[in-house]
Amino acid sequence: MTSPSTTLSLVDTDPAELAVDAIVIGVHSTTGEQDATSGPAGALLLASGAESIAAAFDGKLTETLALLGATGGPGEVIKLATLGTVTAPVLAAVGLGPEPSGAAPAPETLRRAAGAAVRALAGAARVAMTLPLPDDADAADALRAVAEGALLGGYRFAGYKTRPQPARREPVAEVLVAVPDAADAAAQAEVTRARTVAGAVRRTRDWVNIAPNELRPPAFADAVAEAGRAAGLEVEVLDEVALREGGYGGIIAVGQGSEAPPRLVKLTYTPDGGGTGKRVALVGKGITFDTGGISIKPAQGMWEMKSDMAGAAAVAATMLAVAELKPSVAVTGYVPMAENMPSGTSYRPGDVITMFNGKKVEVLNTDAEGRMILGDAMARACADGCDYLFETSTLTGGQVVSLGKRISGVMGTMELCERVRGAGDAVGEPAWPMPLPDDVRKGMDSDVADISQVNAGMDRAGHMLQGGVFLREFVTDDVAWAHIDIAGPSYHSGEATGYWTKGGTGVPVRTLLHLIDDVAANG
Repeated sequence: MTSPSTTLSLVDTDPAELAVDAIVIGVHSTTGEQDATSGPAGALLLASGAESIAAAFDGKLTETLALLGATGGPGEVIKLATLGTVTAPVLAAVGLGPEPSGAAPAPETLRRAAGAAVRALAGAARVAMTLPLPDDADAADALRAVAEGALLGGYRFAGYKTRPQPARREPVAEVLVAVPDAADAAAQAEVTRARTVAGAVRRTRDWVNIAPNELRPPAFADAVAEAGRAAGLEVEVLDEVALREGGYGGIIAVGQGSEAPPRLVKLTYTPDGGGTGKRVALVGKGITFDTGGISIKPAQGMWEMKSDMAGAAAVAATMLAVAELKPSVAVTGYVPMAENMPSGTSYRPGDVITMFNGKKVEVLNTDAEGRMILGDAMARACADGCDYLFETSTLTGGQVVSLGKRISGVMGTMELCERVRGAGDAVGEPAWPMPLPDDVRKGMDSDVADISQVNAGMDRAGHMLQGGVFLREFVTDDVAWAHIDIAGPSYHSGEATGYWTKGGTGVPVRTLLHLIDDVAANG
């Protein structure tokens, strides 16, 4: 199932003269004190790029917007009929917050504004966007942010409704971004990259949003493998027989309670000429539905567990983008998939499981299943050989308790965790490094095995950290690694905001792609 996508291109025509259904401009709020430049307290300031639109309104545009309730707050969208003042019949003013001192708005501000504007203009076929773009070294980042925001704001899951929805307006089909020179090669390159990145995020969202009965492990593996082969990646798929013979005890244990057997999909990208010689491994958790198994979850909200494969979706989609972007570094994605169900064949609390790297794990809670399949996949990545390992998963409720729904938790090699944080800041997917204390590991000592799957006292203290401590057992000492817990940021259950729509968000695809570029450039 593929959702319809918004297209995007550049124009350098005066926005006031474009034959479009709507024009988007930016507006700033003032600080609240009257002065010679900002005007009366509480007045609006037009952002750069809207000069010709303001002239068409004879200087009364900000006054009119204020009368309609505009404040210039970030993400606020106010629409008004142009009544022939410009070619487009509708004008949409999107808030950018206070005007930055001596600089253009931050890229994430522009990204969210573009997304909010495109969402608000659903029903319009063709939209022109004239948001402030700097003419300095930050121009590329700003243009990329606007393009990504517009493309992601236009996302809507295709869904399963069988009857027409009269009040449902179709997403914007085409966005034109106004720039000084539409033929500029650097600007065109940014738009090309934004299309690829946004496409990967949208694909991730689609996979996360698909109903779990349609995306059980064999079907998910087939979809990823088919897309990987079409993109030119090398694809390996291990079914339940190959997994059992290969010693993937964690994946087999979690998946054995379901009639839909587990899978492991490996996607490999090799740059022409071998690239830099560095090797990056990506691992993503693919629990296509998580009931908790024998340690069953409460019924309330369980339906959201269809998103427990968001890490796998992000890694698979990132690999498809890598195939298109062609970085100068080798990248391999490992996507373990299983459905965690209660049945007569389910794994049990008290079981001891032999993992791919030979370690024995005592199971204390079958709802801590993600770390079991990830341990196998991470051990396989290290056995294959890699220099950097980035793993992402909806691993713990502790991440949401500690950091909320927008900020991912990061654990692992200190230097690499800082690089993840920097990448997240750069692309608008914030992450925060967390420690892996020795006392947490001590609490996971087992009387009968090498390690217990969770704290032996079933203690919820340091819940997020327990996941990271466990996964560390499956990374070899020579590999720099980072575990990115996206339990909160991967799925948005509230109202749409910025370029996030309800459902899967696509986090952390953009972070992973930024990290791959960073490794390619800096090792």
